[in-house]
Amino acid sequence: MILVGIADSGIDGPAAASVRARADFSDQGSSASENTMRDGARHGSAIGAVIAAIDGVALLDARIFDARLRAGTAQAAAAIDWLVARGARILNLSFGMREDDRLLREACHRALEAGVLIVASVPARGEPVFPGSYPGVIRATGDARCTDGAISWLGTAQADAGGAPRTPCGRVAGASAGCAHVSAALAHLMVQCPEAGRQALLEALRASARHHGPERRLS
Repeated sequence: MILVGIADSGIDGPAAASVRARADFSDQGSSASENTMRDGARHGSAIGAVIAAIDGVALLDARIFDARLRAGTAQAAAAIDWLVARGARILNLSFGMREDDRLLREACHRALEAGVLIVASVPARGEPVFPGSYPGVIRATGDARCTDGAISWLGTAQADAGGAPRTPCGRVAGASAGCAHVSAALAHLMVQCPEAGRQALLEALRASARHHGPERRLS
């Protein structure tokens, strides 16, 4: 079983059946041992459903956002450390913060040093965000060419890979959804080859991409 850690607004609904452990780092202040955490924003639940659809995958749920999708970097950093400690092989971070922050940067570095793959959302255009801009993080965005289950290999200065720019439920769109689809694709590859290293998995992801190169948008 491949564990995928999700730092988001919590996971409930159908995807909750795939959650193996959960902790709350948000300002809502629930105990880390609490058995249920309601996802008022419905963001994390939609992200979790995309990844939980992959056979052989289970989820770790670290809530960092409140119902308005607000979180601090200290909360995100603590969640990343917890997810790594609980055995996550992949981290899905469907968020981007405008400012670099030492705590977040160091938490990502520790995760990467432990061999964990980090997939973080980045905008298709615009200024860099974090943690997506940290070295070693797989930068994912939404790509309108992609349908559910298909990914693109962009290989641009802005992003590494893209996925469908919406979740099947329609609640989450854009880079957050694309990030979840890329994480799901990586998790599928890891289930098939659980001993594969980072480079081999990235090469397999690139080889499996339905689209290559940047999405061309009409102006």
